[in-house]
Amino acid sequence: MSVINNVGNAAKTVADGVGKTAADAANNAAAAANTVKETVQNFGDVVLTQEQMSELLDKCYDAALNGIPKVSKSSDDLAQEYLDRYGSKEKAAKRFIANQIAKCTTSGFVTGFGGVLTLPVSISANISSVIYVQMRMIAVLAYMGGYDTHEDDVQTLVYLCLVGTSITDLVKKTGIDVANKVTMNMLKKLPGSVLTSINQKVGFRLLTRFGTKGTINLVKVVPVAGALVGAGMDFAGTKTIADRAYDAFILKKID
Repeated sequence: MSVINNVGNAAKTVADGVGKTAADAANNAAAAANTVKETVQNFGDVVLTQEQMSELLDKCYDAALNGIPKVSKSSDDLAQEYLDRYGSKEKAAKRFIANQIAKCTTSGFVTGFGGVLTLPVSISANISSVIYVQMRMIAVLAYMGGYDTHEDDVQTLVYLCLVGTSITDLVKKTGIDVANKVTMNMLKKLPGSVLTSINQKVGFRLLTRFGTKGTINLVKVVPVAGALVGAGMDFAGTKTIADRAYDAFILKKID
């Protein structure tokens, strides 16, 4: 409501500045308010909370593992196709990353997934599609590396790779004592409640890409995301995530 009020005030100020009547100013404010209302309705809930982001991550991961009917196959099946075609996991992974990045940076690739996920929260299809595509890419690399993508510790590492920053630093910020670096053995020994805490930290980090208070204002984010997706996903960001996943699951190096 504060957004609508701000728009109304701005319209009134402009109207007064050019000498328009109070009635004209009111009409302008009403028109601007209606535009904002329509925008909010188009993009669903205005604010996405940390809890909702966690739900979104879980939903996208489930879709990545199981595939989306008539749209995409499971991440395990896709990974196995590359392994069968190229033999070694290193060659298969590198070829997959190259093909994936080439597709992701092509206009229309990500929007092809729009609307196919039945999400637990109301969010733009563009944002959910970007998260889904990048998460699926990581899950494929995890399978190629010989990991069971249905295990909770593997799922947590997939989430950590999605952030694209230091995995060890992020885990430390959850309050977990990490001597040097995170290892798969360490993750396996953590109880489910701690893994959930790490997953929530990942969700919060994703939220703070768009704001500093742990929430996403979809009115601000979606136009940017829409322009980004329309021209393809960000090459540098996607490649950073792919490289981190390659190091973690193929080379067994978790930074």
